[in-house]
Amino acid sequence: MHLAELNIGRLKAPVDHPLVKDFIDNLDRINGLAERMPGFVWRLTGAGNNATDLHLGDDPTMAVNMSVWETAAQLETYVFGTLHAKFYQRRHEWFDFMDRPYFVLWHVPEGHRPALAEAAERLHHLQAHGPSDHAFGWAEAIGKERLRQRRCA
Repeated sequence: MHLAELNIGRLKAPVDHPLVKDFIDNLDRINGLAERMPGFVWRLTGAGNNATDLHLGDDPTMAVNMSVWETAAQLETYVFGTLHAKFYQRRHEWFDFMDRPYFVLWHVPEGHRPALAEAAERLHHLQAHGPSDHAFGWAEAIGKERLRQRRCA
């Protein structure tokens, strides 16, 4: 089994606006870093090399990121232990605060590439029912204490 992740966020401005320029200008760099990481399997892309043209629902400011990794530990290393962490720490510059879960993990068979509709269903399940084997978050994947340490770093 592999691990799929979906991360969504509502951009504070359209992708061509100066407010989100630094985020958009670094997508290829950060996505390329992910692709070179041990454990990386696949990531969702749209018309370009990123997914800025793909959305959940009709909101063009709702950005999506979806990928598949061999293990949670390998995804954790990428998210919190590389240059990606610097951009993660700046997320509030580019994205509105969300008052419900915006990140979900779930297990997929090796070779499976989840569709955006599948990922949306997993996120909605987590939002409605909380963590389970069907859909869960970082705390269930890497442990609550390690997550607390990562967020405080």
